[in-house]
Amino acid sequence: MYENLFEPITLGPTQLRNRIFNPPHGTTLGADGLVSDELIAYHEARAKGGAGLIILEGMAFHPSFAFESAYLNAGRDDIIPGMKKLSRACGAHGAAVFGQLFHAGRSVRYSHDGSRPLVFSASDTPDDRYRVVPVPMPNDMVWEVIESYATAAARLAEAGLDGIEILASQGYLIGQFLNPATNRRDDEFGGSLENRMRFLSESIARIRGAIGGSKTLGIRITLDEKTQFGMEAAEAVKVCQILEKEGHVDYFSVISGSSSSPDGWIHVFPPMAVPPAFVANDAAQLKSAITKPVLVAGRINQAQAASQILSEGKADMVGMVRALIADPEFPNKVAANRSEDIRACIGCNQACVGHRLTHHAISCIQNPVTGRELEFRPRSTRPRRLVWVIGGGPGGMKAAVTAADQGHEVILYEKQPKLGGQVNLAEKLPGRSEFGGVTTNLIGELDRSSIQVCLSSSASPEAFHAIEPDVVIVSTGAVPRLPEVEITGTQLLSAWSVIAGEKPSGQNVVIADWSSDWSAMGVAHMLALSGHKVRIFSGASTCGESIPAIVRDQWFGELQSLNVELTCYARFFGAEDQTAFFQHTINGEAIVCEDVDAVVSCYPPRSNNDCSWVSELKAPDTGSLQITTIGDALAPRTVEEAVLEGFKAAWMIE
Repeated sequence: MYENLFEPITLGPTQLRNRIFNPPHGTTLGADGLVSDELIAYHEARAKGGAGLIILEGMAFHPSFAFESAYLNAGRDDIIPGMKKLSRACGAHGAAVFGQLFHAGRSVRYSHDGSRPLVFSASDTPDDRYRVVPVPMPNDMVWEVIESYATAAARLAEAGLDGIEILASQGYLIGQFLNPATNRRDDEFGGSLENRMRFLSESIARIRGAIGGSKTLGIRITLDEKTQFGMEAAEAVKVCQILEKEGHVDYFSVISGSSSSPDGWIHVFPPMAVPPAFVANDAAQLKSAITKPVLVAGRINQAQAASQILSEGKADMVGMVRALIADPEFPNKVAANRSEDIRACIGCNQACVGHRLTHHAISCIQNPVTGRELEFRPRSTRPRRLVWVIGGGPGGMKAAVTAADQGHEVILYEKQPKLGGQVNLAEKLPGRSEFGGVTTNLIGELDRSSIQVCLSSSASPEAFHAIEPDVVIVSTGAVPRLPEVEITGTQLLSAWSVIAGEKPSGQNVVIADWSSDWSAMGVAHMLALSGHKVRIFSGASTCGESIPAIVRDQWFGELQSLNVELTCYARFFGAEDQTAFFQHTINGEAIVCEDVDAVVSCYPPRSNNDCSWVSELKAPDTGSLQITTIGDALAPRTVEEAVLEGFKAAWMIE
């Protein structure tokens, strides 16, 4: 159905097998600035899955920005052997590999020793997001960085990479030079557009001289930084037109957002509240102004959307970072007319961007193998076991599917008439329906397996002794609980019951937020949209403290527009006659909230012990019995832990 995705394309001297590329993104899989076996395995999985082009994560190349705990360092000769190995591994599966050169300029959160490093930019314009004041890069350092671009590109070419991409987008160093709002220089690199472009133009020219004509050279650019302080789109287009006339660039890759401000940052890694394929029109604007191929990325997670971008002539290639994180086999499945089998990305940002921003290796809440390709290599054939999975939430479904994939006989019990567990609540929240894709994807995998699914059914000791399974995986989830405080004359509801449809009495609702996760923000959003006056009292330093900042920040924008009030460091103490009482968690002082019709509690759930009898089971006469408890049944956490533990429990069956 989507044949245009598989038309070959030429970027400069590089012939690509299809129009799907894996854009650059941080993985935290390198090792002290060098290529690791884990990084090779990660990219090889996507090459094997059918991607036509892999553009590696942005690599540092100059001492003014070199944090080797987080970035590969193309400024070192010893990066060459690992790059050669990576290039060969991906090339063996038919994928081309480009390397991206990256300098963040003032947009730095890292440190070498715990102290704040000096950061450099075009000028000393403070950064609204990172809260740093940069040092204006001295003129001689600018020329040194330009030369370092060329020598780093030469290293990557020597390593056998097919091309080089320069990151000039999203408000990083080159963008800081291009943008008159951040470039206040009065030397040859500031003032006119020609001068502001000099850093970029000279870098491109010297890279081309260093790598010759046999390697592809591209640039990543932003037309819309999604912030009022960004560079104008018309001027960004003009930059690309000038570069095209200079004759060194083979393609332009378009992305959105900016690292320099909270509103722009949301669109660098857009959460599910941002529409899919939202950068396509920016790419179309650039494509109408130049002749070289245009690439685009930005929350493209469906084959139909990707194909439509190509068919409408908005771009020549489509990038799918998180789609390929969730399912590396995406291209192969589309090519085989198996689009319905794709494990679609839901834009949650939890284990991909979320891991990266907490300095952990990239993964996916739906696909625990991502980032762990070496740890979870295919296992040798094991004896076929009869596996019981008790509980049909995400963890239980993942355990069942994984066990079936390994050839085991699986029976899945779910006491509710519907699979999904807490996901069925999360997807009801405004702007969060896509989260239900976790369940949709897993149900699809169940349907394609031989798993026996028993809905509205509870596992029992009698059934166990009648069937005698070899393995029992308990995934019964959690149940809500309310805080043990005194409540009189005021309605008290759990967040779960409100999401499920129970209505608060009256219009004035207070949310007592202990969890600091998605629940308080989601319930506040839901109730405010329905006309309630909502006040959140959070025990944390901010509401949503435990979810990725990009998701939280976007939600805060929504809540501010709906006049939701927020008070932090507030511990719920009780309620009486339309007055709710809180205590400041630091100084212990009372916080009194009046005119309260209902209190919605976002209190931690409790592990469901419906199947406590399982722990008393004894192995059947035929052999040993393996019992594992996973997810919230073990300890209430998130979908990520449930799916990971479900996968591991099944993967480790002996």
